Amino acid sequence: MLRGFKNFLMRGDVVVVAVGLIVALAFSTLIKAFTDSVIGPVIARAQGGTSPGLGWQLGRPGNKATYLDIGAFLSALVYFLIFMAVVYFLIVLPYKHFQGRRGVTVFKDPVRTKSCPACLSDDLPEAALKCLHCGTEQQAP
Repeated sequence: MLRGFKNFLMRGDVVVVAVGLIVALAFSTLIKAFTDSVIGPVIARAQGGTSPGLGWQLGRPGNKATYLDIGAFLSALVYFLIFMAVVYFLIVLPYKHFQGRRGVTVFKDPVRTKSCPACLSDDLPEAALKCLHCGTEQQAP
């Protein structure tokens, strides 16, 4: 039982995913600090004055529960975009390249599809000669 668990853990895919998650966590901390320390103040300054941030107070002034903080949302959006770019360029692309050298195709492009004129289903493979749903003959590609 333990040997099977050890073999599962030592598979290449599990190790690659574990390393990827650790790297992603480290970059997440770095990017979070960047958005909180650099992007957040820039967004808050965009509103000007002594406002607590970019947004509107919906209730009594000073009540944080009713403050609509658009600046925090924009900061989170920038954080997400930077984080996904880091994951893609530093984890996905090298992994795709590494697996390609091993002869394994990962992250394939989606298969092109066409629509059936009879039943209007739009999930037929482009090379299909018959509709999967209604059996209608399809034009050759």
